[in-house]
Amino acid sequence: MAKTGGYSRAVTGSPLDGLHFALDRNSPVPLYYQLAQQLEAAIEHGTLAPGNLLGNEIDLSVRLGLSRPTVRQAIQSLVDKGLLVRRRGVGTQVVHSQVKRPLELSSLYDDLESAGQGPTTEVLRNEGVPATADVAAALGVAEGSEVTLLERLRSTHGQPVAFLCNYLPADLLELDTARLESTGLYRMLRTAGITLHSARQTIGARSATPEEAARLDEKENAALLTMQRTAYDDTGRPVEYGTHIYRASRYAFDFQLLVRP
Repeated sequence: MAKTGGYSRAVTGSPLDGLHFALDRNSPVPLYYQLAQQLEAAIEHGTLAPGNLLGNEIDLSVRLGLSRPTVRQAIQSLVDKGLLVRRRGVGTQVVHSQVKRPLELSSLYDDLESAGQGPTTEVLRNEGVPATADVAAALGVAEGSEVTLLERLRSTHGQPVAFLCNYLPADLLELDTARLESTGLYRMLRTAGITLHSARQTIGARSATPEEAARLDEKENAALLTMQRTAYDDTGRPVEYGTHIYRASRYAFDFQLLVRP
């Protein structure tokens, strides 16, 4: 139901049926932004699901009681975020919601699964390699000693979200490729009796290389989020060192900040 200028309007005849849009013409917040925020919330909460067709701009403007330029600007802002796509002769379609991950010691697989994102994994490498200086320092092993290298491509709704590179001590546990493609690494660690206790993590951002852009189905030089993490078990032993990259268009870290007393 759209509320504009003191009255409400029901939205019918589309996947928007039953949605209530509180659009206030007297607010200093632009109408297009109000609409975009409420459409984004509906996508994130699953009310608007991937594949839903919202119709064209003319239909939407009539149903919502808004001008066509206002609707166009709202739709374009969500297209830019990768949440909607315009299809010629079809209209505007929901693609997916952005992954918002809590900043805590958890696995991407578990977070995606609990959010109903339907994660899938392609294992690109699962083999022993000599530890570089950085990897050796993180895992507390000798440089050049063997460690296990995992490279995985994590996707949701058929679209890549992240490229994950992890190093583990060679004697930590047996890592079966088939299991890695059906579950998360941290879940396998827990099943093996390894209790994760803490981690040191660094988050950054940079542009995608041509190889990374192709792998993640992004444009060259697209923005990527980066994460570097060393995880420790309950004895203080380092059990995993990861360097991950995420599509900024589909992924965000979500956390709460508290004022220090």
